[in-house]
Amino acid sequence: MAAHLTVGMAAPIPVVLSRPVTLALRVLPLPARRALVSLTRSRLVTALVFPPVAAALDIGGLWLLYRAPLPTSLHHSPLLLLHLFLAGTLFTFALLAVDPVRHRPGFAVRAGTLLTAAAAHAVLAKSLWATGPPGTAFLPADLRLASQLMYYGGDAVEVALAVLLASQWYRAQGRSLRPHRGTRQPAPA
Repeated sequence: MAAHLTVGMAAPIPVVLSRPVTLALRVLPLPARRALVSLTRSRLVTALVFPPVAAALDIGGLWLLYRAPLPTSLHHSPLLLLHLFLAGTLFTFALLAVDPVRHRPGFAVRAGTLLTAAAAHAVLAKSLWATGPPGTAFLPADLRLASQLMYYGGDAVEVALAVLLASQWYRAQGRSLRPHRGTRQPAPA
């Protein structure tokens, strides 16, 4: 669970904050930049980076992993870790929207998606407290420890995402609500 939490939730944050698309647009040769821009403006990418879709792919994959009767060897597969990383990165990318994409959703959509995904993640963690993934034989103490790690570790990452989203909102809109320096405020009546 610690590996899943680190790879699927914590690691995508610095990756997304490093703005990989922007970096690629700065260093690639012109033909590759044009191809990347056309890819980021495609309908498929636009649909995938819509926050509710990205959340459904990320959280839905977790529900499938932990609640569907899958082979036990899948729980320790390197391909699973790759999937968790890619799904978590897609969700974080869609939520923070720091790179240029077509049709960037507003803060309300992104914040609502974060709250919904956090609730679904918490419910999944609590369900693991009661029963383990089908077809696995984890000890009850191990299940409880893993579910607590998923619950509280997930909350910590989700709070970090909420702080990042709130700081973006403040930079974009909050400053306009504050009076500017050097302007005189009317005297109270």
